[in-house]
Amino acid sequence: QLQLVESGGGLVQPGGSLTLSCVASGESLDYYAIGWFRQAPGKEREGVSCITRWGESTDYADSVKGRFTISREYAKNTVYLQMNSLKPEDTAVYYCAAFRGTGRTLLDSLYDYWGQGTQVTVSS
Repeated sequence: QLQLVESGGGLVQPGGSLTLSCVASGESLDYYAIGWFRQAPGKEREGVSCITRWGESTDYADSVKGRFTISREYAKNTVYLQMNSLKPEDTAVYYCAAFRGTGRTLLDSLYDYWGQGTQVTVSS
């Protein structure tokens, strides 16, 4: 059974950067597409970014396009979310998730496995 653990969250000032990591165990991530999602207090969960099984295609929410970059490192069974130029509205709990497939999607209902989340707070 696939298990996902996020890390790398914390407190950062506006304009700063953070890199989130999603480490898999139990199975190889090679067989999964991976998505990053976030949920802020009082708001619904939203898709942030996703990457296909082989890393050939990525997608981003309009709100983070040009600032965030998703990548995967197969040798470490890890997916990353590099976040630059952070804004207060980026404050949320960030989750990684996985689904078996060759496509990509930001629709959370299609994802089968979820991590526990990591808190990102952007504040001065």
